[in-house]
Amino acid sequence: MTRYGPMYGPDYTFLGVPACDWQEPETYADADVVVIGAPFDGGTSHRPGARFGPQVIRGTDYLPHDGSRPHMAMRVDALRDDLTVKDAGDLEVFSGDVERSCRTIEEAVAFVAGHGAIPLVLGGDHTVTWPDVTGVSRAHPPQRVSVIHFDAHADTGHIEFGSLYGHGQPMRRLIESGAVRGDRFLQLGLRGYWPGPDVLDWMADQRMNSFHMSEIVERGLDAVLDSAFTIALDECDGIFLSVDIDVCDPGHAPGTGTPEPGGLTARQLLDAVSRICHELPVVGMDIVEVSPPFDHAEITAMLGNRVVLEALSGIARRRKDGEGPLWRRSTPLLQGRGVQRDQPTKS
Repeated sequence: MTRYGPMYGPDYTFLGVPACDWQEPETYADADVVVIGAPFDGGTSHRPGARFGPQVIRGTDYLPHDGSRPHMAMRVDALRDDLTVKDAGDLEVFSGDVERSCRTIEEAVAFVAGHGAIPLVLGGDHTVTWPDVTGVSRAHPPQRVSVIHFDAHADTGHIEFGSLYGHGQPMRRLIESGAVRGDRFLQLGLRGYWPGPDVLDWMADQRMNSFHMSEIVERGLDAVLDSAFTIALDECDGIFLSVDIDVCDPGHAPGTGTPEPGGLTARQLLDAVSRICHELPVVGMDIVEVSPPFDHAEITAMLGNRVVLEALSGIARRRKDGEGPLWRRSTPLLQGRGVQRDQPTKS
């Protein structure tokens, strides 16, 4: 079968990495990570446009699309030297049919994960996390995958606009289906005025771990991540990372469907994603809710692109470290580089 390519716009891969066809495993037999586009935004409750997210996440960069991005701090090149990353293009989904689209996404993600690659899904609205996580969980023992979820919103609604499916409900569907355990579901960055007490009670009954922005401000993001890591690794073998770009303050990510003031900075999100992918066994990931029609000066598109690069660089550094000590991102930039020259002697 011919690779589908993007549903919208010209055909190009994530920053120039090689293309593959998700239905033909031989085209990505050597891949560590396979990028999959899920351009679905039929679950949005406010501003649409996230169907155009995969295209801008793949291509918004001022550097050449040459399939190479050396990371200065992590000292890896996740696109060329230290990982093999391939791009399967966009899945053929229809935003007018949520159930059919989710089946398509789940089958593709499960197939790629089952053939040994890490699926990295570019959304799309947050509806796609339901099939993304379900697909990855099918490739692992039951309930052995934890979820770390960055978002302004809990996305644990039950029935919204008369439907069980939408971008406000995927986390509830995942837990109710048994794909993941409620007590191994970790949310960071929640804020605003939704959901209400009844939904929060349901979340508490599932023993979910939800960190409001007020707690993150009080304790510090690193301390909250420390707590989240301990829970996520308990009785689980892998981590699925889901990043809703609206976890960031709208000043850092205006191009999204349901912006909520008071979120993380871009710097905080990038550091957190890097740390998760470096320190934890990530087995799947998605980035969602980048909505180009509401972006300004490509601020959100660039951040989405960098979230993917930080994730890939973290995975690459983890593999490079092996069983040894973890690389310190704070290592001085020029330490150990270049030719060591003799210092002049004093007379």
